[in-house]
Amino acid sequence: MKIQGKVFVITGAASGLGAATATYLAGQNAKVILVDMNQELGLKMQQRLGPDALFVQLDVTDEHAVKVFFENIEQQYGQLNGLVNCAGIAPSAKVLGRDAIHELTLFQKVLNINVSGTFNMIRFAVSLMAKYALQAGEEERGVIINTASVAAFEGQIGQTAYAASKGAVVAMTLPLARELAREAIRVMTIAPGIMETPMLQAMPQNVQDALGQMVPFPPRLAKPEEFAHLVGHIFENSYLNGEVIRLDGAIRMQPK
Repeated sequence: MKIQGKVFVITGAASGLGAATATYLAGQNAKVILVDMNQELGLKMQQRLGPDALFVQLDVTDEHAVKVFFENIEQQYGQLNGLVNCAGIAPSAKVLGRDAIHELTLFQKVLNINVSGTFNMIRFAVSLMAKYALQAGEEERGVIINTASVAAFEGQIGQTAYAASKGAVVAMTLPLARELAREAIRVMTIAPGIMETPMLQAMPQNVQDALGQMVPFPPRLAKPEEFAHLVGHIFENSYLNGEVIRLDGAIRMQPK
């Protein structure tokens, strides 16, 4: 898929991986719709990226709001070519904590945002993508890129809910790709390792350095721009489909 001139939705686009992805795609002359709950940061991103960017405050778990969101995209843009799901949360809680057991509501909240929210965006997105009329020389209508985590494979202590949610995102990849092949829509998932996100950047420098040294090579935190470049490559490489790509510098997480 050629990125230039195409229409992309990015969730979690106000910061971190989503912001880097939106910036990269906008730099390739794409039209980007930025989805996030943080209106202040989202509007700043829209202003920074220019006239081909639009911010929409949206709860990805809200069925009606997401339906209306995609109806508005169809009315305003007439098409959708890509969806990048970066929205998610990553709380930490032990099943047997020092003072209490893991709250069921927290477990359900993580799965609701990370899994149900991702699926909710996908189902409406592919309905719109399937309407796209292929142009001369094109072989695909759209691409879905989801964000998992290495925690899906090596979840650490305290990550039971998060690992379960990201494992579900990984598990969705192949059946979605198989089903949507008939519509010429590809589905891929990226599983990042330790990323240099705002949450980690808020930690003391010695903690950041220690985390980076855990990575075999290069021994540092991954940059959001590296995630964005991989997103761009997935869009442009039409033979990538139904697979999960680890972006982790060969790290394999320890129990804690």
